[in-house]
Amino acid sequence: MIAFIADDHPIFRSGLKFLLETSFADIRIVEFDNGVSLLSYLNQHTPDIIIVDIDMPEKNGLEVCAEITSKNKGTLVIVLTMYNDIEMLKLAFFNGARGYLVKDNTSEELVDCINYILAGKTYIAKSIRDQEQIVDEQDTGKLQVAELLNTLTRTELKTLQLVSQKLSSKEIADLLFVSVKSVENYRSRICKKLNLDARNNSLLLWVLDNKKIIDGIK
Repeated sequence: MIAFIADDHPIFRSGLKFLLETSFADIRIVEFDNGVSLLSYLNQHTPDIIIVDIDMPEKNGLEVCAEITSKNKGTLVIVLTMYNDIEMLKLAFFNGARGYLVKDNTSEELVDCINYILAGKTYIAKSIRDQEQIVDEQDTGKLQVAELLNTLTRTELKTLQLVSQKLSSKEIADLLFVSVKSVENYRSRICKKLNLDARNNSLLLWVLDNKKIIDGIK
């Protein structure tokens, strides 16, 4: 397994590297102290996992996360941060993260987090799950929407955003420079991933109900 670590604190990176090397056999780790150098290196290399801090020089971790997921759908991103709050968690997931860890509890949860996302699941730090607001029905619904959106490709996400603007398949096809048939295929795949009935207006209704979240996707 190949893992990239991006954090501007060398002592923390060193501890993280040691933890990974003692927990996973045959792991190869590449370290970065900023988001720009990571993205540059990513042009020629594709890791299995990227662990990225939010507060970094030159490019913050959320910007890096969005670029990584737009270019490398096979790479899984874990956001590792000091922010122990639901709003930052939502932003991380909306920008493509599959895991969210809080630095105070990294050593306890990192291995579980990696195993979860390698199994196709998402992982949320226990300290956030334990917060009362995470149980709130509205917040839980938003997290579920974020997890569903993470299953879509960038083209499908763009199609979804255009659907939310109430554009027809023909109008979407013109904007994406593809055929109407391709757009219909995108819509069908989106419905399948979102567990919607493609035969009626369920997709349009779904995007209108979740338009605020969809509009926040970069």
